Amino acid sequence: MEIFNALMQGFALAITPVNLLWCLVGCALGTAVGVLPGIGPAVAVAMLLPITGKVEITASMIFFSGIYYGAMYGGSTTSILLNTPGETASMVTAMEGNKMAKSGRAGAALATAAIGSFVAGTIATVVVTLFAPFVADFAVQLGPPEYFLLMVLAFTTVSAVLGKSTLRGMTALFIGLAAGCIGLDQISGQGRYTGGIPELLDGIEIVLVAVGLFAVAEVLYAVLYEGRVVESQNKLSRVHMTARDWKRSIPAWLRGTAIGAPFGCIPAGGTEIPTFLSYATEKKLAKDDVKVEFGTKGAIEGVAGPEAANNATVTAALIPLLTLGIPTSNTTAILLGAFQNYGIQPGPQLFTTSAALVWALIASLYIGNVMLLVLNLPMVGLWVKLLKIPKPQLYAGILIFATVGAYGMRQSAFDLVLLYGIGVIGVLMRRFDFPTAPVVVGMILGPLAEAQLRNAMSIGEGSAAVFFQRPMSITLVVVVLAVLILPRAAKAMSDRKGRRAGAAA
Repeated sequence: MEIFNALMQGFALAITPVNLLWCLVGCALGTAVGVLPGIGPAVAVAMLLPITGKVEITASMIFFSGIYYGAMYGGSTTSILLNTPGETASMVTAMEGNKMAKSGRAGAALATAAIGSFVAGTIATVVVTLFAPFVADFAVQLGPPEYFLLMVLAFTTVSAVLGKSTLRGMTALFIGLAAGCIGLDQISGQGRYTGGIPELLDGIEIVLVAVGLFAVAEVLYAVLYEGRVVESQNKLSRVHMTARDWKRSIPAWLRGTAIGAPFGCIPAGGTEIPTFLSYATEKKLAKDDVKVEFGTKGAIEGVAGPEAANNATVTAALIPLLTLGIPTSNTTAILLGAFQNYGIQPGPQLFTTSAALVWALIASLYIGNVMLLVLNLPMVGLWVKLLKIPKPQLYAGILIFATVGAYGMRQSAFDLVLLYGIGVIGVLMRRFDFPTAPVVVGMILGPLAEAQLRNAMSIGEGSAAVFFQRPMSITLVVVVLAVLILPRAAKAMSDRKGRRAGAAA
């Protein structure tokens, strides 16, 4: 009952005209961002982070959240019509959705993607509503040793899972940790790693890092390394589903939601794993007459399941972000930076200190899901027209927004030099397959982890044994080691089996 009352208060705040407008703008912008290939929600949120200096916190967080899950809706449009995923989460949708479009069933594919996103998003929002407060209550009981180990867990999961190589992921993380150390020391007040540059005494703004690594680097990389690829667009048929499509889609939506929601709740990193799992599940469970459609004419289950898994993961990812302060993707890492710009640190205390903000944000998820359904089904023709925007003008617009936003924070020319310097580093990271999310996570959580480590060592009177004296801290140490060791052990066993099979042959 207490949760229901808090949620109703959240709705009262979320349905004010200003917040509703921000939600609508965020959802519309997110859909547009999802439709345009190569521009994900992380780039959009990073580019718009400077508005945190001018807009009230509840409105801006509702706005950013609208972009976040709106992009998941929009990504399916280009995947189905152009076979060009606007987001990595839509890669699996492209496999069957584009085949359906080529068979003249683009409308059914778009409809099952939009409705599946709505169903999964709503169910996952209910999960967030019911379980986030309990996770927060449990997390309140944790002390500095557990908090430090939780942040180490965030470092290892984001570094190990988001990158193609754990070594590259860890390298990116240490770049972020080093950048987070620049500025005045929290305790001694001494300047660290400033190189005698006065502008660095306050540290590097997370907004500059996010905008530079995502928006500026994305544009520069596209200009330098990506050639012009002309995709043929499939004809858009009327967006509707037959009775048979509904019968086949509903179980797939529910299965996709059941697979995606748990992956969002744990720091497992990204939507790729649950979407591929959902696709594999649908293919395995399909009857023989349906199985032949996979990879040929296109099976509607191969669109419905992964799209539901994708949106369930994205929504449920707010649980570790809000309750533990742990981001599990590029976009949630930047959302964490947006919270910090307002002087708020997501974590177990958030539900106590900023209850109105949290419940308004959760309420806006319900509202946003309805808005997105209305925006996506009847207006899909409008979103498709966005694909006609020439890439040069689009990228020029992104650079202008990024530059004006970064300069507008402190009106500092030094910030612009830093912005484009970080952008060049971002290009090099993309060129050599270094993930960028660990840099942002390291920058944001690094100073917090340092503070918790100092507190824990003070409690232990200088002894590291403090990390092994409580059940929860020991559990977290085991989990961190498992994240680092198990994938390598599994790969080594797989390679050994492969060698034996080759020798036997």
